Amino acid sequence: MEDAGRLGAARVELREALKSSAPFRYYLRVRYIECDAQKVVFNSRYGEYVDVAVNEFLRAAGVLPDFVDGRLDFQLVKQTVEWKAPARFDQVLELSIAASRLGTTSFTIATDVRIAGDERVIVSVETVYVLVDGRTLTKLPLPEALRVALREGAAGRTTDHAAYFDAPPPAPEPLPTGGRSAGVSASLPPVE
Repeated sequence: MEDAGRLGAARVELREALKSSAPFRYYLRVRYIECDAQKVVFNSRYGEYVDVAVNEFLRAAGVLPDFVDGRLDFQLVKQTVEWKAPARFDQVLELSIAASRLGTTSFTIATDVRIAGDERVIVSVETVYVLVDGRTLTKLPLPEALRVALREGAAGRTTDHAAYFDAPPPAPEPLPTGGRSAGVSASLPPVE
């Protein structure tokens, strides 16, 4: 029973981390290849979405170069996915990301997935990582600069790989009615 209480408290802590301030948000568009036979996003894709979003989170927080240069790395220890509703082909997903726990050598990232523009959470993901030396893969304590970056969490920043916030393209010019204009036929030939 004690474990169940700890788990419940941890979930509350995760949700509070995402509500406490404007979390980092990452937008992506669901590709056809990411969907399964039921025409929804295949469950394993959420882990991939979180992986990409965490890299963008670290980039926005200004610490990704520490990992890219090979000095530091992090390894996934545990990932829990709570699926609540489907996402489908061509929908834009919003992933809200915040560090919910900072340990001595580990950190936990909470991710809520929504259909962009809808407040309902369709998937919640909790990911625990351990920081390691990039060369020896031995555990390392979180450096203070990384700890601060994770705590601040790139709050209020957004990375939009789906072009969700781009202005819609201008409407195409209507084709002229009757006759030809600039080599373009105003009507299509009948289908036989």
